[in-house]
Amino acid sequence: MRSSFSSLFFASTLHSSTHKPPPLLPTHHLKTSSLILHSCRDLQTLKIAHASLIVSNGFKPISIASKLISLYAQFDHLDSAISVFDAVHEPNTLIWNSIIKAHVDWGFGDSAFTLYRQMRYMGIEHDCFTFPVINRAVLLFRNCGLCGEVVHCLATKMGFETDVYFCNTMVDVYAKCGCLGYACRVFEEMSQRDLVSWTSMVSGYVYEGNIIGAFELFCRMRWELEPGRVTVVVMLQVCCTHGSVVEGRQFHDYVMKKGFLVYGSLQNSILKMYANMGSIDDVKLFFCEIYRKDVVSWNILISSYISREDVLEVAKCFNKMQCEVRPSIETLTLVISAFARNGDLFQGKKLHGFSIKIGLNDTVLQTSVLAFYAKCGNLERSSQMFREIPFKNSITWSAMMSGLTEGGEFEQAIELFRQMQDSGLKPVAEIFKILIVAYTHMGALRLGKGLHAYLIKNLLCCSGKDNTTLELETCLLNMYLRCGCISSAKMCFDRMEVRDIVTWTSMIEGCGSHGLGLEALQLSRRMLEEEEMEPNSVTFLSLLSACSHSGLLNEGCGIFYSMKWCFGIEPDLNHYTCIVDLLGRSGKIKEGLTIILKLTAFPDGRIWGALLAAARVHGNQQIGEYAAQRLLELEPNNAGYYTLLSNVQAIVERWDKVEEVRRCMKDNDLIKKPGWSCIEAKGSIHGFVSGDSSHPQMVEIYEMVDILSRKIHETGCLSAS
Repeated sequence: MRSSFSSLFFASTLHSSTHKPPPLLPTHHLKTSSLILHSCRDLQTLKIAHASLIVSNGFKPISIASKLISLYAQFDHLDSAISVFDAVHEPNTLIWNSIIKAHVDWGFGDSAFTLYRQMRYMGIEHDCFTFPVINRAVLLFRNCGLCGEVVHCLATKMGFETDVYFCNTMVDVYAKCGCLGYACRVFEEMSQRDLVSWTSMVSGYVYEGNIIGAFELFCRMRWELEPGRVTVVVMLQVCCTHGSVVEGRQFHDYVMKKGFLVYGSLQNSILKMYANMGSIDDVKLFFCEIYRKDVVSWNILISSYISREDVLEVAKCFNKMQCEVRPSIETLTLVISAFARNGDLFQGKKLHGFSIKIGLNDTVLQTSVLAFYAKCGNLERSSQMFREIPFKNSITWSAMMSGLTEGGEFEQAIELFRQMQDSGLKPVAEIFKILIVAYTHMGALRLGKGLHAYLIKNLLCCSGKDNTTLELETCLLNMYLRCGCISSAKMCFDRMEVRDIVTWTSMIEGCGSHGLGLEALQLSRRMLEEEEMEPNSVTFLSLLSACSHSGLLNEGCGIFYSMKWCFGIEPDLNHYTCIVDLLGRSGKIKEGLTIILKLTAFPDGRIWGALLAAARVHGNQQIGEYAAQRLLELEPNNAGYYTLLSNVQAIVERWDKVEEVRRCMKDNDLIKKPGWSCIEAKGSIHGFVSGDSSHPQMVEIYEMVDILSRKIHETGCLSAS
């Protein structure tokens, strides 16, 4: 990219000769041609119109080439736009601008700059629209700050430094590239500033997260120029993002005072502001005040109910909406996602049928429906939909891989990733995260290490401060921890330049699960002292679990006390379950039972299960039976709890009770699911189920198990002696 820009920069000694376009068609022919093209509403109509213009007398491609290029790009047919451009013998500035813009619209920054270099080489004169288009291309690159500086320098040399349109785009480029200082400098040096200039600068402060600067500039703007609707929308977005309730209401009053409330965009911005603040009463009140509710208004209301996980209201709102406006693709995507969260397969199927009936069924919606079926456990239907989608993008592949992973089909998810690679699609960070999760669940450490090396090699997991890098590194950290490679996990953790609360909590949890309780406590102290980062509810859960696994009774009780009285975090049922488990492992069964009986929250199966497991280990038959009875009342169909109760009775040799429990399981057709595990060997995954003998190397495996068992027994005897 640097080389392309350097060549662009050195090309500043360009041909100074201006190019004169060939004579155009007579005016009435041009008007007729423009009218024909303006009437085109789809690609097929455009191609027919284009063909008729070609066969008409006196047609010359240059006359309407710019309009044709723009329309073909608009209808997602870049190849035809390029063909039109190639057909023009000597394209003028307008045509060059159009073809470069078409490539920018498609996100092809490299191609756009290649065309621009050709334009410079041919000595085509620039107009006030050329550099603004180039600035849009700049934003497509990662090193957009450096690219922006080069374009700014070049445009200044060519005399565009006083052009308001160019300067506005330059402010936008610098602001979005993180160079707010340069944006301010361009803004302050502008001899003339229009409404767009001020709005672009305010947007720059908002993009940077400098809320105070945005408000100060808005107040300053009011002294020089009356803010427009777009400026107010930007300021309302500030209130949305940062939950500024007071300022949001003030802007609502300002909009009413200025008479802007008649505009739908501002009405929806205010509605979205109240929705983001979580005030459902204000949302409903203002929604009722909107005289003409469009599809955006309804979508915001639906989103508000989704954020509250009120699926019933989402369904009601969607039904009411159909009486007033036609739902959009976005509407159906929102509603299907709500049904997916709730696991409502019936409603989701109805919505899927409705979308097909009204003809709204693009790739985005198909992907959402695919994800819905996967989350509802219908992987067969989800896979069928995946196969039916003709043009799969990274989001489609990601949704299918995620569905397979959540459904426990890890090998299929990995195979799907290989298919995606074969298709030539470049994986995105989200897909890598799903792949790491699949490797983690399968214990495929070697494959995970290979992926880690790939990420480092491709600079996707190098040290950085962006959220994507941090999430990937945290996923890799979890993989090493859960695959039992604590040394690699520590190395990965220490090399991370940025760590958030999720990263620290993951490392604390990993140390705890490996029996390194003291190290987990040291990490929590480091987090507090070095990073000045306070633990959250999940961090405390990991700390309590670490103390439980390492038998650190006093430390665990101290953490539980400090959680509420030092950090103001109210313990929930999960924390109490950890404390009961900690007490139980330390032999304090009665104290654990006392905590359960004093709970204000209703005890669930997990907390009684922790007590039952402890009673089994320490041979406390009375409490074990009591805990088992409570468990079976809560989950009468859980075969695992019957097995635990049977084991408690077996410890005290009450074989009649053992037989009774097993008979009860048989009468109720309860079968405990067999345990399974998998191991990675030379890049291949081998799965094993309890009692299974189908593996082709089962004889050798059992021989090795016998050898290991004898060695363990001998070692145990030696240490006992």
